[in-house]
Amino acid sequence: MATVILVRHGRTDANATGLLAGRTPGVRLDATGSEQAARVAERLAPLPLAALVSSPLERCKETASAIAGAQPTRIRVARERGITECDYGEWQGRSLKELAKEALWKTVQTQPSAAAFPGGESMMAMQARAVEAVRRRDAAVEAEHGAGAVWVAVSHGDIIKSVLADALGMHLDLFQRLHVDPASVSVVRYTATRPYVLASNTHAGDLSWLAPPPRKRSRRTRVPEDAPVGGGSGPPGPV
Repeated sequence: MATVILVRHGRTDANATGLLAGRTPGVRLDATGSEQAARVAERLAPLPLAALVSSPLERCKETASAIAGAQPTRIRVARERGITECDYGEWQGRSLKELAKEALWKTVQTQPSAAAFPGGESMMAMQARAVEAVRRRDAAVEAEHGAGAVWVAVSHGDIIKSVLADALGMHLDLFQRLHVDPASVSVVRYTATRPYVLASNTHAGDLSWLAPPPRKRSRRTRVPEDAPVGGGSGPPGPV
């Protein structure tokens, strides 16, 4: 299947001050977050993106807008509710320092599959709808653009961690072992055999090696689906 680049939105004032913003409207990138969005947009500029989708929350839309603006050809930002932030319910808007005193905090840290936020959603439900959305979008991108296509999904920390955990075959109870920083890039390539996690939580570096090879006339681009025994030769150098 295609390759998805998972981008977390840039930093917000809520991130900087330790507040759990959740789905609170009006949470936008701060000055640092805007700079981060510009840098990740520059990293992605060499890639011909087949699609660009975003969580409907402002901080993600602003990050996606920066990415779209750096593309050499015009690309539309599509909204995807399936990758919106977790519904933290009554936890939303509270400080992390305060929430760490709640009994539920330990469950979130050690057994997230059993965690359900009061007045919100469970972490299992969060992962299920995020994974479904990413895999559905990925299949649609491949159907339209071919197996070598590359696309971007701009989302949130826990959402991206849950998608990475699924791709790695990790139980949700282990997903807190993953870390996803603001404006970081993670990469998953889906195939009929299995997903491949090509990168996680990267902040810098060339990404042009992800670009699909030129399509031969009358032939679809073929992306190998089997794992190379011994590790393989890796991608070609920067293009």
